[in-house]
Parts: sequence; structure tokens; C-alpha cells
Amino acid sequence: MSASAAPRPRSDTIDIVLVDDHAVVRQGLRSVLEREPDVRVVGEAGSPAAAMEVVAATRPSLVLLDLKLSGAPGLAGLDLCEALVNAHPGLAVLVLTTTLDDSIVVAALRRGARGYVVKEVDTSELVRAIRTVHSGQNAFDPKSASAMVRGLSAPSAAGAHSLTAREMEVLRLLARGMSNGEIGKALFISQTTAKFHVANIMRKLDVGHRAEAVYVASKMGAL
Repeated sequence: MSASAAPRPRSDTIDIVLVDDHAVVRQGLRSVLEREPDVRVVGEAGSPAAAMEVVAATRPSLVLLDLKLSGAPGLAGLDLCEALVNAHPGLAVLVLTTTLDDSIVVAALRRGARGYVVKEVDTSELVRAIRTVHSGQNAFDPKSASAMVRGLSAPSAAGAHSLTAREMEVLRLLARGMSNGEIGKALFISQTTAKFHVANIMRKLDVGHRAEAVYVASKMGAL
């Protein structure tokens, strides 16, 4: 959907909390994003502690998160991402940062981020990523996607070729965004069995996130 699309129903409004340690960046993002008919910025934070408080108070559907936060050690955004997702199941976190390191992109996914884009992207690409992540899918700009592929370990490549025929069926359904229960119904197996297959797939591909499993398999030609 383009940035100029017609307004969506109110129930589809994307409530966002901006987490960035630079107030001017937050102000700029708010100004740009609130031009979109389906986006509403409901809060801002400049530190991990403030982010936890604001998200708890506003209950957004999405957090736009920078990984580098002043006054916090290292890439505090990674720990914050994990804390937010654990505290608020279903919350979507989209990383928006200047940091583009292969291992960091993978680490962000493993901490629960649903997408990763660098700050140099244009407005239309950022809005597209926000809508994609809000819909339950994963979003990456081209540079971040390439970094994630490079960051994936060699054992993952070997694992893609050791999947059983049943695991490949499950993986294809995972790629369609199905839950364990939906996979079970589609394959006429129990939800517990579906969960077992998903766990085996993630172990063989050496990943910690369902989206990673799909991404690894697709890049290795398994899908």
C-alpha cells in the first residue's frame, strides 16, 4: 500500500511509540508519520526505563526503536526489545537505527524484533515497513536483509538440507504465517505435533525465531 492510500477503518489504526534518545529525531518522525491516515504516534521515550513506562501506559501496537540510547550501555535497544516483547505479547517492534552490523541484525530478530531498517531509508519505505510489521509480517530494507543473510551461521545452511519431508511441509506453512494450530489442522496432525516439528526445524536451522527459519530456508533454496 502506498503512503497516499485512502484512510483505513479506525480499528486498523497503527498506534506507535517512538523510542530514540534524540528529541529532534522523534519530533521529525512524529511529523512525518502523522501525515499518514492510518498512523498515530501515542508516545515517545528517550531511554529504556522511559520506554517501558510509556509502552505500559499507552499500549501501542508497534514500537519504532533505535538500538543506541544515550546513558545506556552498548546497544541497550537489544535488551529493551526483548524486555518489551516479553512484557507485552503481540507487540510489534521495528528497529530503526544507524547500526548495520551482520550479527546485530540477526540478534535483533532473536530478541523479538519483527523488522529492521536503517535511518537512511526514505519516508515511503519506512511507512511500508511499519504497515508490513503491523500486519504480522517481517520487514527489512535491502541493506538490512543482506546483512541478515551474511550474519546467518554456516550450520543453518547445512540444516536446511537435513529437514524431513514433513518438516518441509511445516516450513512452507510457516512461511505463510500460520500458527501451530493452523499448521496442525492443515496437515491433519495435533497442535502438539506441529509444535514439535517447528521446534525441530528451528534446531536444525540453528535459529531462535520462526521468521528466521523461513528466511534461512528461502535463501538456501529450500522453499
